[in-house]
Amino acid sequence: MSDWIFERGIGETHAARLEGGEIVDAFVLRDERLQAGQRVRAKLLRKDGRRGFAEAAGETIFVDAWPAKATEGQGVELTVTRAAIPERGRWKDARGRADADASNVLAGAAEGDLSGGDWDDLIEEARTGRAPFPGGGLVIVPTPAGTTIDIDGDLPPAELAPQGVQAAARAIRRLDLAGSILIDIPGTLDRAGRQVVAERFDAALGGTFERTSINGFGLLQVIRPRARPSLIELCQYLPAESAALDLLRRAERAVPAVALELRAGSDVTGWLEARPEHLDQLARRTGARITLKAHGTDPLWWGDVSQLSEAR
Repeated sequence: MSDWIFERGIGETHAARLEGGEIVDAFVLRDERLQAGQRVRAKLLRKDGRRGFAEAAGETIFVDAWPAKATEGQGVELTVTRAAIPERGRWKDARGRADADASNVLAGAAEGDLSGGDWDDLIEEARTGRAPFPGGGLVIVPTPAGTTIDIDGDLPPAELAPQGVQAAARAIRRLDLAGSILIDIPGTLDRAGRQVVAERFDAALGGTFERTSINGFGLLQVIRPRARPSLIELCQYLPAESAALDLLRRAERAVPAVALELRAGSDVTGWLEARPEHLDQLARRTGARITLKAHGTDPLWWGDVSQLSEAR
C-alpha cells in the first residue's frame, strides 16, 4: 500500500493514497473548522446530566463526559474527538472530551502534489453521488441517519452483486464515508452466495469496520469510525464553500500566467469575496493578478479559470 500524500491547498488540505495513479483513499480537512485530534481551549456552556456543551473557536462542542468538578462558564482543555458534520440545513455539533489524547493527523506527513491522481473525478463523484463501475454504477445518498449506497447495472445478478459490493467498498474509501452505511445489493442470493459477496466486500474495504450479514432482502449495514465529514457531505451540504475551494485549487494549477480570471456562480464568488485572504494567497502562490467574476444563472456553478496573457 502506498503512503499518504498531503497537499496543502488554500483553505483546506487534501489527503490521498494512490495506486497506479488512482486515488484509493482520501479525505479533506477544512482550515476554518476544528478537526478530530485537535486540543483546544474551550468554555463550558451548559451541563446536561453527565454530558454537556462547550464552545471553542466559534464552534459548539458536545462534551461526552463533563469534566469532574467543572462548572458552567469555566475554561477547560478539550480534545476534539469528531469534527462537526454538515447536514441538510443544519450542523451536527463537534464532539470532545477532556480526557482524550490529542493527535495531529498531519504531524510528520509528507507534503506532495496530487496532480498525478484522479482528484477531479473524485470530486465529481462527491458532487453527484454517482460512482460508475464496469457494467453498473452506484448511487450514494447521505442522510442524517447514515449513508445509503444503491447498486445498479446491466450485468447478470450473479456478477452484479460481487462487482457492486467491491465498487461500494472502493467508493467508501475514496469518499471517506464513515458512520452508518447501508448498501442495497441487487438480485436474489442464497445463503452461500451472500457469504461470498460479503467476503468480497471485506477484502476490498479493509481497515477498521463492523458489518452485519447480508440479509434476505439484500441489505448490508456497515459501521466505520467517524472523525470528520465525508467528501459527499462537504460537496453536497456545503456547495458554495466546496466549489470556491475547488476553484482555488484549479486556479493554482493554471500557471504560468500574468493574470487569472476566476468565474463562478454568485454564491461561490460571494463566499470568496468574504475571504479575501484566500485570493491573496492564490496571488502569492501563482504570482498572477487575480480577478473574480460572478457569472451564469446558477449561483452554485463551480466555475472555470481563464489565463490572460497580460493584465487588464
